Order: sequence, then C-alpha cells, then structure tokens
Amino acid sequence: MQRRNFLQNSLLAFGALTLGDRKMLSAFGIDPWKITMLTDKIGIFTEKGGTIAFQLGKDGITVVDAQFPDTAQHLIDELKKSNTQPFTLLINTHHHGDHTAGNIAFKDLLKRVLAHENSLANQKKVAIANKTEDKQLYPNQTFGKVWEEGSGKEKIGLYYYGPGHTNGDAIIHFKHANIVHMGDLVFNRRHPFVDRSAGANMQSWMKVLEAAMKKFDQKTIFVCGHSGNNFDVKGQKDMLQQFHDYLGNVLKFVGDEIKAGKTKEEILKTTMIPGSREWKGDGIERPLEAAFDELSAG
Repeated sequence: MQRRNFLQNSLLAFGALTLGDRKMLSAFGIDPWKITMLTDKIGIFTEKGGTIAFQLGKDGITVVDAQFPDTAQHLIDELKKSNTQPFTLLINTHHHGDHTAGNIAFKDLLKRVLAHENSLANQKKVAIANKTEDKQLYPNQTFGKVWEEGSGKEKIGLYYYGPGHTNGDAIIHFKHANIVHMGDLVFNRRHPFVDRSAGANMQSWMKVLEAAMKKFDQKTIFVCGHSGNNFDVKGQKDMLQQFHDYLGNVLKFVGDEIKAGKTKEEILKTTMIPGSREWKGDGIERPLEAAFDELSAG
C-alpha cells in the first residue's frame, strides 16, 4: 500500500500523466482519472471533487464543472488529444471549490463561464473571505430561472428550482441526448454537505428534486456530483427519488429526536439514518447538524 501511494503521489505531483504513467498506475490497481462516454458526444470525467461532464459540439466543447486546477488540466489534455474543437463554454453547477477551483485552468481557453447568479455571489464571497481571488475564474454570465442555448445538434438548458445544497444550484440538461447533470443536488449513497452558510435548505431541497423528477422522464440519464463507495455517479430517476427519500428520513429522524428532548450533541452521535441504511461512511454529522439547525430555526 505504501508503494502504491508513493507512485500515485509522485506522478500526480508532476501534473498530467502520460499514457505510460497511466498504464503503470493501472498495474498497481490505481486509476488516477476516468472518462466514461455516455454517448458519442457527451462524457463524464471523475478524479477528485465533483463529477465533470463535457459535450463535444461541432463548433466547440462545453464543460460542466471543473474540479481542481490539476484535475481540470488532466481533462483538458485528454480532450485535446482527440479533438481539434476549441473550448467554448464552462458551466458551474454551484460555487463550491471542488467544482470551481479548476475554472482557472480554462482561463486562456474560453471566453464564457456560466452559473446561477447566486453561485457567482457565493463564489466571490468565499474567495474574498479566504483571500483566494487571484485563484478564481469567476462566471462572466449568469442566469436566474432558465437559460437555453444551442450547441450544434445539441440544445443545453439550465434550470433553477430554488435552494437545495446551496441557494445557487443549477440543473443542466443536454436535451437531445436527454442527459442531466444534477451537480450536488444528488449524493448517491453518500452523506451530503448541506451548506447553510450559502442558503442551503433541506426541505426546499426535497421540493427541488420533486420539480426535477416532474421535469424529466424515465429515459433521462442523470449525473450526480458525488457517490459512495461502489456506487455510480450516474443513474436514472430512481436515484433522485432515493436521495429525496433520504433527505426526508433525515428530517423526520431529527425532528422526532428534537420532540423527544434530545440535544444536538446527542443527535450527532447517530450512526445510521432510519430508512436509509445504504447511506454509510463518514460525514453523517453533516446532514444531522444541518437538519437540527433548520428545524430548530422554525
């Protein structure tokens, strides 16, 4: 295990890996990044941080989310190997650093970065507080409720249904392919971060998911920002329904505990959400604390 970690850390320290490097890592069971094509033109990229989606258009490449500067560069280098189209549009699903820190890697490659208006405000607020404005590539185009634009044969739609994971979560729909990137509005079998400092609201989040399930059909392929071990970042409408029910189970459990006189500290000792046993691993305190604060605030 120590040799595996040494190899991975050493190679990643030198930036994008060569094909030979990747083969060597694969021999040790390490996959530093993965591209999965969902159609001949639309794919997803996973390494660390939120899932990236990309669309290879006739006139250019659209990318959804950017992870971190080093991982964004891995994607850029891979796509450049087999595509001559320029990068034309970067979309952020929301402002969190594991989705936007990599924006900077696209600084000299494209002219447009798009996000919900609240996402831009949140990104600026966090960067100013952390003194990292020099490391940002902010969106220079925003939308409020709906945004649509053609991209070759594809048509891209962005929708905002209200506060959820933050108060600026965009849902991105590649209409022709019927593929939807949900960003961090869905965590597949992984306990979510609920960013109340950026307007997150779990009760509203459930309504956002209900709106999305009503908007899209049974054939839609959904992509989420994060998944638990051995679970996929893509799925069908039932993935949304299951996460919706998980949020409901968290709220019900915490609400019942509050009525029973339990303190926040006692509630945070919980190790399993009743009705949602498949959500395991670290981070259970995040939704528990957020639910407690939300419900206590009335």
